[in-house]
Order: sequence, then structure tokens, then C-alpha cells
Amino acid sequence: MNTETFFGKASDTLLPVYSPELLLVRGNGSWVWTLDGGKYLDFATGIGVCSLGHSHPKISEAVARQAARLSHVSNLYLTQPQTELAELLLKEAFPGRVFFANSGAEANEAMIKLARKHGNTSGKSEIITMENSFHGRTLATLAATGRKKYREGFGPDVPGFVHAKFNDIDDVRDKITDNTCAILVEPIQGEGGVIPATKQFMKGLEQIRKETGILLLFDEVQCGMCRSGAFFAWQRFGVAPDAFSLAKALGNGMPIGAMVVKEELKDVLGVGTHASTFGGNPVSCAAATAVVELMREEQIARKALETGAFILDALRQMGKRFDTVKNVRGMGMMIGVELDREANTLKQALQKKRVLVLTAGENVLRLMPPLNASMDEVETALLALESALEEIR
Repeated sequence: MNTETFFGKASDTLLPVYSPELLLVRGNGSWVWTLDGGKYLDFATGIGVCSLGHSHPKISEAVARQAARLSHVSNLYLTQPQTELAELLLKEAFPGRVFFANSGAEANEAMIKLARKHGNTSGKSEIITMENSFHGRTLATLAATGRKKYREGFGPDVPGFVHAKFNDIDDVRDKITDNTCAILVEPIQGEGGVIPATKQFMKGLEQIRKETGILLLFDEVQCGMCRSGAFFAWQRFGVAPDAFSLAKALGNGMPIGAMVVKEELKDVLGVGTHASTFGGNPVSCAAATAVVELMREEQIARKALETGAFILDALRQMGKRFDTVKNVRGMGMMIGVELDREANTLKQALQKKRVLVLTAGENVLRLMPPLNASMDEVETALLALESALEEIR
């Protein structure tokens, strides 16, 4: 069947909640191919998922080996991959416990339930989240999300969430009440426009926690797993949370999410209070274990820091030549280019040049390259971006 036939079948069979533009059939490293042989440099990485590139041999081998051995038994039984992965994550984070889910939204739901359960013992249930934030598409994570457009049509919102201004510690303090049980924040806002938190803001949140006992929760679904230039983004700020979520790059393409909680909170969610049928799936955990091991062995966080600094500098120099570029920001290899127009215009121009990127918000081009992309691949993308900017100026 040709591409047109597949798109026709998709139109007849799939719920139209997406609008795909390409039919991709193969990936290797930083590159993907369409059915008709078109080759694209992938600096979108499945929205920050394939951070070690496509079809990495070590990850593929781990998936195949585990799938042939044991694919699923539910959490009524223990498996080796789940416990091995939890141990690796805690070594990178802090002493504590891990809960595995299937996605970022589910990991965030787990954190919300953790905060509610912890707060309910003293009659507290409200969670402060940030304006412009994004935490998922379930009803609770939508209510936590600080971008109204995602919630439109799905009201009424799940109660118990209050939105404060990001990077404004005074506004966060103003929003605290006797009913506040937690503060939930992305160390780097992704969908909201690739906006890093300031160190002053993060230190301010830490001080609030010390003063009030309110739980501090970090959503690292997009910015975690070396993307920021540290294994976890909160490590860039020197502020450790009470709990944080992971997903996306954790499985490098296999569906998995995780909530990591400090030792002091290990008994908040006891037996029967939370669950996930596929959470901790042996195949996904085997893939994620390979990811963590590769990131440690190949010093991926350091590479992300160095390559990200190179890209940011190149983009800022480029921005001086193009009035279209209003700002360049980011951390590590999570980078946003703010434009004076809708970013989709530049995204489409880049796609015609066989480079795939993302948008964030309405006017920010988002770059999420593979963390192990070569400098030749980075320079190829930068040249394409410069050419695309020239075309749309």
C-alpha cells in the first residue's frame, strides 16, 4: 500500500484527535524514514521520548530479550526488571521508593494522590500549580495544567487546584492557604514555551517547604532523564523535591512513567490505595534499565550540557541577524526559539528541509534533539534552521 492509502485508512478508522503529516516507518539514530523513502533528521524525538535516538541496539536487545522471557504478570507478583530499575533511579536521586505507571499523566496523577493522601490527615487537599504549566490530559492533570485552552470543553474542572505565576515566589506565597498541601511545578516548562525556572524561584519554593511543611513536587516528565544537562533537572538548581515524576525519555520509546518519593513518604500510599495494571511492565522496565545504564556509561548529561550550550550560542548569534527571532532560551538540550509569529510557519519550513521539530505554545519553536546527536547532525539542523528563517523573514 502507498502513503495515500494508509492516510485514507487512518481517516476511516482512527479518532481524529491528531493531524499527522507524515507516515514514518523506520528510525535509526537521529534519523527517520517515510514509506516512500524520505529521510528526516529528527529533532523532535517523539516529543522528547527517543533521547538516545531510534533503534538503539542495546535498548532493542533488552526489549527483545525480556519479551521472549516474560512480558507481563501484573503487580500481584514481583519481577526482576522492575526492582532493578527502581534501584538505579534511586541511586541517581535519593533514598526513597518508586511507583511505576504507563505515562507522564499517570505519574503526575500518582503525585497528586500522594499529596492529597498526605494532606488529608490534617484536613488539607489543595495543590498550587503554575500558570502556563502542562501536566497531562487526564481530568485531574488537566485541572492542574495552567493553560486554559487545554481545559476548554471538559469542564467543570476537578477542584483542588490553584494557579500561581511561574517564577514569582511572592505570588506563590500569596496563594498559600490553610488548605494547601503541595506545590507542583515543572523545573522547565515545556508545552508552555520552554521556560526554565530561575534558581531564586526554586530556592524560594524550598524555603516555603521548610517553613510550612507543604510538599514540593516536580514534574520532570519532559525535562528529566539528562535533557537539562543533569540526570534530573532539579539537580541543576540544587533543590530536591519530596517527589517527582518521570516518563517520556525513561523508556526511549517503550511506554513507562514513574513517581519517585523520598523515604519519609514511603508509607503514605499503602497497599490497595493506588495501582496500575501495566505499571512496571517487565519489557518497559528492561528498556528503561538499559536507558539509565547507557546514560550513566556514556555521560549523556554532560553531553547534553555541552551540546546544548553550543546550540543555544549558535541560535542566539542567529537571532541577532533575524528580526523574526525574539528570544532564545532553554537548558541543556531543551531549547525554545521565541518568534514574532506562529511557530508552525517555521516548523513547516523546516519539515520541507527534512528536519523535524516541535512547537511550544503558539509562537515558540521547540528543539528536542537526541541527546547523543553528533555535531554534524546538530550543524545540519542549524543550517536548515538558518535557511528556513531566511525564507520566512
